[in-house]
Amino acid sequence: MRRHLPPLNALRAFEAAARHLSFSRAAAELHVTPAAVSHQVKALEDWLGVRLFRRLTRGIVLTDAGHAYLPGLTDGFDRLAEVTDRVAKHATGERLRVSALPSFATRWLVPRLADFRRRHREIEVAVEAAVHMVDFVREEVDVAVRYGRGRWPGLHVELFLTEDVFPVCSPMLLTDVPPLRCPADLRHQTLLHDSWVPNDEPWMMWATWLEFFGITDIDPARGPSYSDSLMLMEACTAGHGVAIGRESLIEEDLAKGRLVKPFDVRHPASFSYYFVCPPDSLERRKTQIFRSWLFGQAARPSAPSGA
Repeated sequence: MRRHLPPLNALRAFEAAARHLSFSRAAAELHVTPAAVSHQVKALEDWLGVRLFRRLTRGIVLTDAGHAYLPGLTDGFDRLAEVTDRVAKHATGERLRVSALPSFATRWLVPRLADFRRRHREIEVAVEAAVHMVDFVREEVDVAVRYGRGRWPGLHVELFLTEDVFPVCSPMLLTDVPPLRCPADLRHQTLLHDSWVPNDEPWMMWATWLEFFGITDIDPARGPSYSDSLMLMEACTAGHGVAIGRESLIEEDLAKGRLVKPFDVRHPASFSYYFVCPPDSLERRKTQIFRSWLFGQAARPSAPSGA
């Protein structure tokens, strides 16, 4: 259907002048001269064949036709601005959806996002914590941080963070009765377990550490287990026992003294953190910016100073 419409510039000039009841203020809003606004309004009046303003000595007032015309124009421009903003945000990728494990999102990613917001205010990051393997086809996710061995065919996969694992506990256990001073003292302590740990990640299991320490008279399976790393670390911080900690998740607890390493030992984790996304997502500017920032954060030697 062919639309019979006046020039857009003329409509904008009239709508602004009608809202302000001033050619000067309309000109300031539109970044043109008052004479240009007056000219555009006159052109619109000629096109319509009706006067929209009455020019007075000290200003302008709307005619009945101007009063009738203004509400529809203002509503139309508001709707146009809204849909334009929505399409522009979608096109430029202003929102980036990131999926990550709840423990990693809470302890590592979220505390660092304040830095990302300071650097890239044009990109809004939405973090979706999930324990399942995100399906990029079915779910509205742009990128993911996955923990594993990097074997996800069909996706762009990059290793960005490795970590060490080691026994940790509350400092109160070091001076408790009996105190925890050497690996043999573990026989007097409660062992805390992460039940989510897969079988092919042996250094997150007490059986591996007890064998490493040469301890054979402790049942490696004894002690409570937790299905979430955050719960495990909360129990450990509260002094409920000794856990095997992931460096990336407990760096702030160690720095602030909430957790300590009772023994000066560590071992590289079997799994690592990977930046993962569909190949076509990597071509988007927002993905490239987030990837660059993420790798930069992983290269920093210490925990963030705060959100």
